[in-house]
Amino acid sequence: MFPFVWEWVWDAGHYLFFGGMWYVLIILTVGLNWCIFKALKDTKEGKGGGH
Repeated sequence: MFPFVWEWVWDAGHYLFFGGMWYVLIILTVGLNWCIFKALKDTKEGKGGGH
Protein backbone atom coordinates (compact mmCIF):
# COMPACT_ATOMS: atom_id res chain seq x y z
CA MET A 1 0.00 0.00 0.00
CA PHE A 2 2.89 2.36 -0.61
CA PRO A 3 3.48 4.47 -3.75
CA PHE A 4 6.68 2.58 -4.57
CA VAL A 5 4.84 -0.78 -4.72
CA TRP A 6 4.23 -1.88 -8.32
CA GLU A 7 0.54 -2.63 -7.72
CA TRP A 8 -0.19 0.95 -6.63
CA VAL A 9 -3.11 2.51 -8.47
CA TRP A 10 -4.14 6.12 -8.03
CA ASP A 11 -7.90 5.90 -7.61
CA ALA A 12 -10.44 8.25 -6.03
CA GLY A 13 -9.88 6.81 -2.54
CA HIS A 14 -6.17 7.51 -2.64
CA TYR A 15 -6.68 11.04 -3.92
CA LEU A 16 -9.23 11.70 -1.19
CA PHE A 17 -7.05 10.25 1.57
CA PHE A 18 -3.83 12.00 0.56
CA GLY A 19 -5.68 15.25 -0.18
CA GLY A 20 -7.19 15.21 3.30
CA MET A 21 -3.89 14.24 4.88
CA TRP A 22 -2.01 17.10 3.23
CA TYR A 23 -4.85 19.53 4.07
CA VAL A 24 -4.62 18.60 7.77
CA LEU A 25 -0.80 18.77 7.78
CA ILE A 26 -0.82 22.22 6.16
CA ILE A 27 -3.44 23.55 8.63
CA LEU A 28 -1.42 22.20 11.60
CA THR A 29 1.83 23.66 10.24
CA VAL A 30 0.31 27.08 9.63
CA GLY A 31 -1.28 27.08 13.10
CA LEU A 32 1.94 26.05 14.82
CA ASN A 33 3.94 28.69 12.95
CA TRP A 34 1.35 31.34 13.88
CA CYS A 35 1.60 30.40 17.57
CA ILE A 36 5.40 30.52 17.51
CA PHE A 37 5.38 33.88 15.70
CA LYS A 38 2.80 35.34 18.10
CA ALA A 39 4.72 34.11 21.16
CA LEU A 40 7.98 35.59 19.89
CA LYS A 41 6.28 38.89 19.03
CA ASP A 42 4.55 39.15 22.43
CA THR A 43 7.75 38.26 24.27
CA LYS A 44 9.69 40.90 22.35
CA GLU A 45 7.06 43.55 23.16
CA GLY A 46 6.92 42.56 26.84
CA LYS A 47 3.27 41.49 26.70
CA GLY A 48 3.93 38.06 28.17
CA GLY A 49 1.45 37.40 30.94
CA GLY A 50 2.69 35.98 34.21
CA HIS A 51 1.32 32.74 35.56
